[in-house]
Amino acid sequence: MRGTWGDAERAEVRRARLRVSVLVGLAITVMVAFVGAISYVVMVQAQRTQVTRELRYNARFGVPGTAPRCAWVFVLRDGVLDLGPLTVPEGFPLRDDVGAVAASGTAVERDVSANGTQYVVLTAPGADRTTVQAVFDLRYQLADRVHLLQALGIAQVAGLLVAALIGLGVGRRTVGPLVEALARQRRFVADASHELRTPIARAYLRAQLLSRLAEAADLPGDHRDSLDALARSIRGLGDVVDDLLLSAQLDERTGQAVDLAVVVSAAVAEEHERAAERRIELTVTQPGISLVVNGVETALRRAVDELLANAVRHTPEGGRIEVRLRAEAGQVSLVVADTGEGFDPVEAERLFDRFRHGPGEKRFGLGLSLVREIVTGHGGTVEAAGHPGRGARFTVRLPLERPNAVALKERITAACL
Repeated sequence: MRGTWGDAERAEVRRARLRVSVLVGLAITVMVAFVGAISYVVMVQAQRTQVTRELRYNARFGVPGTAPRCAWVFVLRDGVLDLGPLTVPEGFPLRDDVGAVAASGTAVERDVSANGTQYVVLTAPGADRTTVQAVFDLRYQLADRVHLLQALGIAQVAGLLVAALIGLGVGRRTVGPLVEALARQRRFVADASHELRTPIARAYLRAQLLSRLAEAADLPGDHRDSLDALARSIRGLGDVVDDLLLSAQLDERTGQAVDLAVVVSAAVAEEHERAAERRIELTVTQPGISLVVNGVETALRRAVDELLANAVRHTPEGGRIEVRLRAEAGQVSLVVADTGEGFDPVEAERLFDRFRHGPGEKRFGLGLSLVREIVTGHGGTVEAAGHPGRGARFTVRLPLERPNAVALKERITAACL
C-alpha cells in the first residue's frame, strides 16, 4: 500500500507547483525587463539631449582648440578650415559636410562610427559668414549604457533566483491545502463506499428473496416486476459504489504483470451469455500469445467489463460486437466495436465525463469515466469514435511490458516463494 496519493497525483502536484513557480518567475522577469527597458530608453534620450545641447553650444560659441573633453570644433573662414591645436580624430573633419553647409546654409547633423566608437557631428552656419563643425565622442556615454545593461542583466538573474524561491514558497502555500483537501476527499469516498457495500449487498439479497417469494406466492405480475426493478436498482447502486471505491483506491495498489489476453477472454466469456440473450453476435480476435502489461488486474478487468457492458447496452437485438486485441509498436491495443446506435462525433470526448447527460437525458454514470481513469492511471489512452446509427468503437492502448522485465519479475517471484 503506497498511501493515499499515487504517482500520477504526486506528479500532478509537482507540475502545479512548477507552474506556479514559472508564473511568478515570468511575472518578475517581465517586471524587471519592463523597468530596465524604460530606464535604458530614458538614459539614451537624456544622453542624446545633453550631447545635442553641447554640440549646439560648441557650434555657436566654440573655438578650435578650446572645446571640452571628447569634443572638437572646426571653423571654415574665408575658405580656410581651422582645425585648432588639438589632436584631431582620424577621419575628421567631415569636409564634404562643411562644403555642403557652406554652400546651402542649412545645418547637417549625423552619427558617424569610426575609430572603434561613435561620434555625433553637427555642421552649421556660424557667425561672420563662417561654417562651424562640432564633433562629440560618445565613448563614455556608450560605456554608461553597457554598464546599465550589465546591471540590468545581474538584476534579471537575481530576480529569477528570487522568483524561483518565491514561486516555490507560494506553490507550497497554495497547492498544499489543495493536496490535503483532495486527500481527504479520496479518503472520504473510499471510507463511505466501503461502509455502504455491506448494507447495499444485504438489501440486494433481500430484494432477490422477496422477488422469489412473490413468484412462489403467485402475486400479480406488476408486483413481481416492481420487485425485480427494485433488485436491479439496488444492484446498480452497488455497481456505482464499487466504481467509487475502485476510483478512490486505484492509485493505492501496487502494479504487477497482468496478461491482458487472459483478462479480455474472461470478460468476453462472462458477457457472452447476456449478449446471446439479446441475439447479439459477440466475437473476439486475439493472438495466441501473452500480452503482458504492468498494472492492477482487478482495475483492468473492470475497465474491460465496462466497455463490453456499454457495447451490449447500446447494441440492438441482432447486432454485432467485435473485440480485437493485438500488440503494435510496443503497445497493447484493445478495440471494442459495435453496430449499435452510435453517437455524434463531437460528443466523443464528453462520453468520458462523469455522470454526463446524453441526448434524451440519457445518463452515462461513472462507467466510461472510470475506464479513462483506469487506463490513464496505467499510462495508456482511450479513444472513442462513432456516428449516429452506425455504431461506436472504443480503442484502449496500454504500454506493453517488455519480455525481459516480465521474465525477471517471474524469476524474482519464484525465488521468493
